[in-house]
Amino acid sequence: MDMKLWVILSFGIIYLSCSITCDGVEGDSIPKSNLFNTTTTRKTTFSKKQGVKSILSEDGDIIDCVDIYKQPAFKHPALKNHTIQMTPTNDLNIEKSMMKKTFKDMKKEDNGMIITSQLWQKSGSCPKGTIPIRRVHKRFLNVHGYGRKRPNESKNQTTILKDPRNSLANHSVALVLTQGYSYSGAKTDIKVWIPYVEKEDEYSTSHVLIQNGDVDDFEIVETGWAVNPSVYGDHETRLYVYWTADGSIKTGCFDMTCPGFVQVSHEVALGAAIYPISNSKGLPYQITVYIYKDPKTNNWWVNYGESINIGYWPGELFVFLKHHGLMVKWGGEVYSTRVKTHPHTATQMGNGYTPSPIFENCGTMKRMRVEQNSEPLMIPEWSDTIVDEYRCYDILYEVDYVDDPIFYYGGPGRSPWCP
Repeated sequence: MDMKLWVILSFGIIYLSCSITCDGVEGDSIPKSNLFNTTTTRKTTFSKKQGVKSILSEDGDIIDCVDIYKQPAFKHPALKNHTIQMTPTNDLNIEKSMMKKTFKDMKKEDNGMIITSQLWQKSGSCPKGTIPIRRVHKRFLNVHGYGRKRPNESKNQTTILKDPRNSLANHSVALVLTQGYSYSGAKTDIKVWIPYVEKEDEYSTSHVLIQNGDVDDFEIVETGWAVNPSVYGDHETRLYVYWTADGSIKTGCFDMTCPGFVQVSHEVALGAAIYPISNSKGLPYQITVYIYKDPKTNNWWVNYGESINIGYWPGELFVFLKHHGLMVKWGGEVYSTRVKTHPHTATQMGNGYTPSPIFENCGTMKRMRVEQNSEPLMIPEWSDTIVDEYRCYDILYEVDYVDDPIFYYGGPGRSPWCP
């Protein structure tokens, strides 16, 4: 072989090897060719070329650090000319000081849960000016309605839900709700569990949401944790946000699986696994989540851990929520075509345990707060509970004779009491 040609080929091989092994994924090293063959970009056609770098998490997730100005949100028709709001108008330090004043009389054991983080953060971090986006597996790209809740009624369920307080068809809930005012914020601490989800098209969530709009065409903004194989491809407990502007008929989705949510934080990845998780013999771990409306921009912000503003839903996405919410809900939700029928699904809510006044190893929410009529965060003046199937998923709401209400919820789904 000609010496000159041999040198050129040698350098070419070295260059390709370096391109595959030295550039791209932080954490455990994997070939970049395999990386992009096994998983692919978001339903919103996010391009891998937009990523500054990629991080391989211990659980197999790939987190792409994407330029903040190239995120999927701006593919939404209403956001073509949207200017990113980097920080909320109000100073959350003021809110936090008010919260501390509100909690000063609480018993120590009432706030004994420990804040969690996300598993991918053990493998790396995204630089400022980028946002972490969890990469979606290629098998989800052609799924119709991927990332959106399913509102359609099954053939086994004949009752049409006309009360806006009720859940969607195929959804079973155990909730605390408040209404009667205009709401511009809602907050809570949620104990983190990993409930059993029986089928791949079912899910279990624990969340807080703010709602407005008509019964069949409502608008919500929502955040919490979820085990949702149909969206995430596994049974891990993950941080999520959700929105819809029409009762999940044609709009809305989890996280950034469709255009809409604008992220500004480089620290938190929506849809990434929460770590660590509570267990019955170990420490109780929690997430603290807070949804609030910016009074000047009408954007709905999501705050995580009382310190990180993840991002927001722009007011342009909504008609009614552009102004305020009319209802706040806290609690658990199970989606399955086998709820409210027999045989019932075995998908759990909370951690699968039915609440008991002497047993706190169940779904738990504390420090439930609202901003109502433009006032600072406060305990809701009025509240009620909703349970779709008390034999399957139940609640215990301690609101009387306590310094701060505590909400216990959950259940096993199918059982001798819920056949």
